[in-house]
Amino acid sequence: MEKSNTDARVHRMFAGDRRWAVLAVAVLWATYAFVFWKVVPNAGSPEVVYALAFAGGVVLLFNSASIFAMVKHYSEDKEHIYGLDLHYLDLLRGKKG
Repeated sequence: MEKSNTDARVHRMFAGDRRWAVLAVAVLWATYAFVFWKVVPNAGSPEVVYALAFAGGVVLLFNSASIFAMVKHYSEDKEHIYGLDLHYLDLLRGKKG
């Protein structure tokens, strides 16, 4: 009985973390798009614009990939990761576990 309660809490915690991770990626992309849009008129030559677009694209690619890899890892090991958090949260609340 306790296991199903823990599983529900684990799934809720993971779902919340996944939502925040996706939101972080969306904010990152929106920030880079806004900065690129504001910088392009002052860039000077097309070569500078290409270099900025390439560098920004590489940063976005690696940051997005790392966040999605983290979410994938958490989904594979969520019972351990969140179970440990819940164990200590329960101890702080005075529950036995």
